[in-house]
Amino acid sequence: MKILDARGKINERWVLPQLTRRPEPDRNVRRAVERILANVRRGGDAALVRIHNRFAVKKIKKANLRLRGKFRAPNTEIKRALALAEKNIAEFAQATRPKSWRKRNREGAVTGENFPALGRVGVYVPGGTAPLVSTALMTVVLARVAGVKEIVACTPGPVNPVLGWALQKAGATEIYQVGGAQAVAAMAFGTESIRPVEKICGPGSAWVVEAKRQVFGTVGIDLLPGPSEIAVIADETCRPEWVAADLVAQAEHGPGSQIFLLTPSMKILGQVLAEVLNQSSRQSRAQYLRGVLKSGAVLVRTEDLRQSVELAEAIAPEHLSLQCRRAKQMAEKIRCAGAVFVGNYSAVALGDYVAGPSHTLPTGGAGRTFAGLRVEDFVKRVSVVEYGAAAVRKSARAAGALARLERLDAHADSVETRVR
Repeated sequence: MKILDARGKINERWVLPQLTRRPEPDRNVRRAVERILANVRRGGDAALVRIHNRFAVKKIKKANLRLRGKFRAPNTEIKRALALAEKNIAEFAQATRPKSWRKRNREGAVTGENFPALGRVGVYVPGGTAPLVSTALMTVVLARVAGVKEIVACTPGPVNPVLGWALQKAGATEIYQVGGAQAVAAMAFGTESIRPVEKICGPGSAWVVEAKRQVFGTVGIDLLPGPSEIAVIADETCRPEWVAADLVAQAEHGPGSQIFLLTPSMKILGQVLAEVLNQSSRQSRAQYLRGVLKSGAVLVRTEDLRQSVELAEAIAPEHLSLQCRRAKQMAEKIRCAGAVFVGNYSAVALGDYVAGPSHTLPTGGAGRTFAGLRVEDFVKRVSVVEYGAAAVRKSARAAGALARLERLDAHADSVETRVR
């Protein structure tokens, strides 16, 4: 793991570029994705199945692209865990769903906004070595609460029965066992079997993220989440073994994960480092974790907590954990992060599974400007304007003057004719 000393202006200027991330799309990935999108757009189901089978463990045919029928329910313990998570996610989404509003402007016209749900959305749920049921809940439940009627889920097959059951329970109306950039293409452009959607949401591999980037404009896109990240600000009030546990847990997300510790205490830095080495060596995938930590973990000695916060803002991490004094006050001022976890007990993994806010969050420094997935991503903002005769009379002169300034005389006439 890399250890940096950011104390002093000279050191800070040297360290800062090593922490700031603005990832560029890989040129080879971009070209490969361009070909995949073009092939699916032209070839429909046949191209979709052919490309999928080139990479898939389980080959499919057009006839079994869509999974039909009910999935068998999991055991009682898993059902209870999923129910707890689903309830918290749904309640958080309901509390944050935008509501229609109205007000009168200075001339007396009624203005406001409506927030109708999107009609048909696509959700991508990554596949691989484990069923990512948490991602199913933290995407599909938001769409359901928003009021979306058609929720299309794409995930690489073979689909784990628990994942299938979780998708259906969350509210998915269609499930297709197809993944990768080809799944994004199918949802964006449509095929004979999959009607196009209005927006695509959810995390995925570099190919999925690049595909979302390229279809933006054809459909709406939530954000471009890449490899997972954590930054921890810690001082002498932390529990080093808990900080280390969070860092090791982050390494489980695999190569490309970004892992940062920011602390003004050399003692804490050393204790956390020792705990990380100890805890990671005890895991079943110790060698795998060691490789991720070697390439992606950076431990930074800072001047004080103030500098730790400044560096964290520069990193703009997906997850920012505050395991230090005055964590609550500090959290109120954090601007550049996907999610903030306050205090020693707030393990990031709780946010991954059961806390309530979606764990689909901005990465790669996008936390400076982007928010995580929320119920608002599944609704459409529609402005409303209603004028009466009195309000038009009070507004016509100003509207006409501005229209004629822009040489749009017909615009001015369309207002002034109402008051003549």
